[in-house]
Amino acid sequence: MSFQSLEFLVFLAVSAAVCRLLSRRGGRAVTAGLTLLSLFFYWRGCGSLMLMTPILLSLCVTWCAVRSLRPGQWGRKLTFALAAAWHIAVLLVYKYAAFFSGGQVSAGPAPLGLSFFTFQQLWLLKEVYTGAFTLRRDQGLAYVLFSLFFPTAASGPIWNPREFFPQLETVPRADGTDFAAGLFAISLGTAKKVLLADPLGTVVSNGWALGEGLTAPAAWLVILGYSLQLYLDFSGYCDIASGCGRLLGIRVPVNFDSPYRALSVGEFWKRWHMTLTAFLRQCVYIPLGGGRRGVRRTCVNILIVYLISGLWHGAGWTFVVWGLLHGLAQAAERLWPGRERLPKSLRWAMTFLFVNLAWVFFQAPSLAAAGTLLRAAAFGGGGLPLEQLAAGALDSEATALRTLLPFAAGAVPGLVLAALFAIGLAASLRRRSVIRRMEDFRPSAGSAALCGVLLAWSVLSFSSTAAFIYSNF
Repeated sequence: MSFQSLEFLVFLAVSAAVCRLLSRRGGRAVTAGLTLLSLFFYWRGCGSLMLMTPILLSLCVTWCAVRSLRPGQWGRKLTFALAAAWHIAVLLVYKYAAFFSGGQVSAGPAPLGLSFFTFQQLWLLKEVYTGAFTLRRDQGLAYVLFSLFFPTAASGPIWNPREFFPQLETVPRADGTDFAAGLFAISLGTAKKVLLADPLGTVVSNGWALGEGLTAPAAWLVILGYSLQLYLDFSGYCDIASGCGRLLGIRVPVNFDSPYRALSVGEFWKRWHMTLTAFLRQCVYIPLGGGRRGVRRTCVNILIVYLISGLWHGAGWTFVVWGLLHGLAQAAERLWPGRERLPKSLRWAMTFLFVNLAWVFFQAPSLAAAGTLLRAAAFGGGGLPLEQLAAGALDSEATALRTLLPFAAGAVPGLVLAALFAIGLAASLRRRSVIRRMEDFRPSAGSAALCGVLLAWSVLSFSSTAAFIYSNF
């Protein structure tokens, strides 16, 4: 059940109404209702009970394991290791069997959101094992809800159990301000996805299709276009997830905080996919020794963390290279303390350029294809094939422009591209993200009108909407 569908909007409205009614009967009733709704959503997303089987088994493994991870209990270290190994093995089988076997072995389609689910289970196991969190025997339904909460089940954010379970201790209840803030985030998140990210994705695909005929200006538009598309697509998902949470009385963790304003690669990762960064820091980087064992060991730990991040995003050498590049960049920043004395504008430009170029490997189907695009950006010829790049992007809007401005029909492709990139950049470089603005949101007639127009425009464009990029991970 895709977020960008009328079916989901109806499901969300029913869910909010059910939670509102159940809140009168207490927190346990709301938890039970949300759990059933989330199981239904997950079943619809998987398409069959068979595809849900690995997830249901994994839920049983984690639940049984946490019963044996209390401090002082015999065999707790072995229990933790076996439970963690189970989750990693399931992820490896479904996501990496084909990669490691050279395509000879495949486990078939993976369950919905398996990568996010796995890291969330590992985080819970680690928190219980270290004594930072205790999962009580009477929290079985809450545990299932934590694992499959429908706004975050497909593509995160990744929950820390200490942020989720305390919210169920009281009765989750959304008031009028929560509803207004939630609808605000859902409207803007949907618009970011449908009206900006998807058309930019069309431009990027058109650019890749030009192949060897790609000029240098067109190559740079493809590189920048994908950077904007990826951010607007994934942050749009997280905006919608946060908005849905507010409608249900649940505060979803912040996952993006204007990452393209970062002045270093290290800062970028404190602003981009923040829950993944927090998981890797707490569950991988710190257990490896963090920055406590000298500069050389710190750099090695950083490389390990970002190689894991690369592989988590996808089973391919392009993701390995992407992760390695980010690890090397952060190691280089550690070894260059004088970088902080450079002008902020230069540090921003260096960071933004690096992130854009690294995304080439993230998107490219192969290392050879990434090399082709980068060569075109560096050595391609001049000229900008506007018609080819804009083909299929905002078709309805482009047709309306040609009707309204018949004397400037030839300029429509350029206008479409200029509008997409200008608005996309403005949305990506805002000082306060949608989630930050939702924290102290106050409804007004102007914001209501804007949200209504954006949501209606997005719904009318649902038929041509692509899947969220991170749903593939």
